[in-house]
Parts: sequence; structure tokens; C-alpha cells
Amino acid sequence: MKFTGRVWVFGDDVDTDQIIPARYLTTSDPEALARHCMEDADPSFPEKVREGDIIVAGRNFGSGSSSEHAPIAIKAAGVACVVAESFARIFFRNAFNMALPIFVCEGLYKKLKDGDIIHVDGDKGEITIEGGGERFTVAPIPPFMQGLIQDGGLMAYVKKRFVSPKVNVG
Repeated sequence: MKFTGRVWVFGDDVDTDQIIPARYLTTSDPEALARHCMEDADPSFPEKVREGDIIVAGRNFGSGSSSEHAPIAIKAAGVACVVAESFARIFFRNAFNMALPIFVCEGLYKKLKDGDIIHVDGDKGEITIEGGGERFTVAPIPPFMQGLIQDGGLMAYVKKRFVSPKVNVG
């Protein structure tokens, strides 16, 4: 899994209410959620984010409620992946369940500013800052979790692998 994109930098403790404010949790429509993604952390984010961009953050990204709306909103906004120093456990699991690639990387967000370009090579476990050549190590995504992402999330993964097609007996 490889991604190249423009970064949007956020600090520590970005909780799920900042990712998608609770006032918008009355819908599960990805496009509607995308229109409000990260707006409490950066009100202009929904207008400036573009397909393939990357969120880079500090520690404890995705803390708070266990809502699956947060990774859905990020993915629907066009964000290719999220890189943070650490993730809240429930967000970590929900991200993969919703097919949002995430990577843990110490120290990266302090080296970046909004608009910088990074290259994320999830197969090699490496992130490179464009122009400076500085490299950071990340844990590669295990094959099972790559399968979740490639299939479009947990439900699609299970359906593809374990749900047999209906047999017409008539």
C-alpha cells in the first residue's frame, strides 16, 4: 500500500467529536459526514481537503466515542490515510473495519506543516518527506488488515470470504 499526498497537520488528542461533531451523527451517509469532517478542529478543512490528502497528527488520535462515523467521515472526505503518533484503540479498530488505512509514526507531525507532501510506503514501512528526503519508519500493515482495506472494510471482507452465494434450487 503506497500513498503520496498533501498533509494536514493536527496535534495531540484529536477526539471523535473533532473528527465528526456529534451534531452530525444523525446520519450515516458518508457524503453528508464528509461535509463536516474535522470542522471543529479546523473549520476550513472540509473545503480545502482533496482526494488523496493525508492527515498527520500527534498522540491519541480518535479518542472519545466508539462511533464508526469518524473513520467514515475521514475516508469520505477523500483522505487516503492517517498517520499519527498513536491512535485510540477503538478508533484503530474502526478505521480498519471501515477500510481507512492508518499508520503509527513517532515524530513525523512535528516536522510537517499543512501542504507538505509525504510518501507513505506501507509495504516497506517507510514514510518520506518530499523535498527533504527525511525518512521515518512505520509498522507495515499486516496482510489480514490489508485484506480488510482492499475489500472495502470488515463487512465486505466477511461477505467476500465467508458468505456463500445463494443456491437456486428451483
